[in-house]
Amino acid sequence: MTPGSRRPSARTGPAPRRAALRVLVPAAAVLALVTGCAPGADAGGPASPTAGPMTPAEGTTPPARASRPVTTPAGTLLVTDFGADTVTFVDPAKGAIGSVRVGTAPYGLALGADGRAWVTTAEGVAVVDTRTRERLALVPYTTGTGAVTTGEYRGGGMGIALSPDGARAYVGVNVPGGNGTLEIVDTRDLTVTGAVPVGRRPFDVDVSRDGAEVYVTNHDSFDVTVVPAATAGGDGGTRRIEVAPYGTEGGLGSWLKPHYTVVRPSDGRLLLPFEGERLAEVDPRTGRTEIRTMTADTHQHGAAVTPDGTLLVVGTGPVDPSSDRGPSLTVRRPDGSERIVPLDGPHENVAVSKDGRTAYVTGGFTRDGYWDGLTVVDLASGDTRRVAAGERPLGVVVL
Repeated sequence: MTPGSRRPSARTGPAPRRAALRVLVPAAAVLALVTGCAPGADAGGPASPTAGPMTPAEGTTPPARASRPVTTPAGTLLVTDFGADTVTFVDPAKGAIGSVRVGTAPYGLALGADGRAWVTTAEGVAVVDTRTRERLALVPYTTGTGAVTTGEYRGGGMGIALSPDGARAYVGVNVPGGNGTLEIVDTRDLTVTGAVPVGRRPFDVDVSRDGAEVYVTNHDSFDVTVVPAATAGGDGGTRRIEVAPYGTEGGLGSWLKPHYTVVRPSDGRLLLPFEGERLAEVDPRTGRTEIRTMTADTHQHGAAVTPDGTLLVVGTGPVDPSSDRGPSLTVRRPDGSERIVPLDGPHENVAVSKDGRTAYVTGGFTRDGYWDGLTVVDLASGDTRRVAAGERPLGVVVL
């Protein structure tokens, strides 16, 4: 191991059950939260005047090219800088190698086969050419989201996914204080072609393997909205599936809400992790949910799945430090066995290298306690090392 690296926990059995579940927070905390996971959340504020918002007209004008052509090597990471208005290109061995301004408080991103990255910001969907490292456009939302602000509860895009053919970008748009929408962007014409009502704070968006359905994970309404791609220009045919293995008691003040979802390659079921204790397996066709045991015993956010069905889940840290465990990365094999890799400090999301040997976990975190970098995890040994990069990096893809 390198200095400062850590070994994973050898524990793979079921976690001890808690005497009581963390469903409610004190009333004063709920007032402070409004719609957050728990007390102390980053409430955000107006966008910094020094990094002022780009207008749609500015967003659709290609910026000047660098004086010397740049090329982005394969295996480079791209992260969204939620604490700034940029995306950062990261060499996993050395750290940041460049950045591109995209718009206020970028959150999620999706990578197309043509090398374009689609980035959700508080202002619109930015389109970035990852090969030349320039922003090509900024597509404004058609949904009203209020003033452009920063922080955990800012309005604007959150989750995003591309259709399998790359023709559409599906964007979960947060409307502060109300239900969100799923906006559909034509990736050729760079226009919004439709908007579908969904639940509150659409943290994540996923697409079925055949492209027939879009799944929107709504954090504050404890549910997933299933949107048929064929009717994505309107709200016809959408279905709501409640995913609340601990119930919905506590409402907006509850910690026990869904965050991120993955689509299992083998059967198309949706996998939603909760608290390092429960994994909800949802059949999107029937709405039926089965609960499996998890073992990390920590509040969980980001998730990714590999082609063979291995699930990786980011543990952000304890809700109750007296009984819960710290930040971690869960590596769950298709047979249900788990390996828990401890991490230093909160993290948010995860991506896996093309060869499946390495995980990259962002340190941004949607709440307080974030840090400016990533943790690189060797999935064979469990060794970890930190790489400084970005400003509160949240989303991550491997180029």
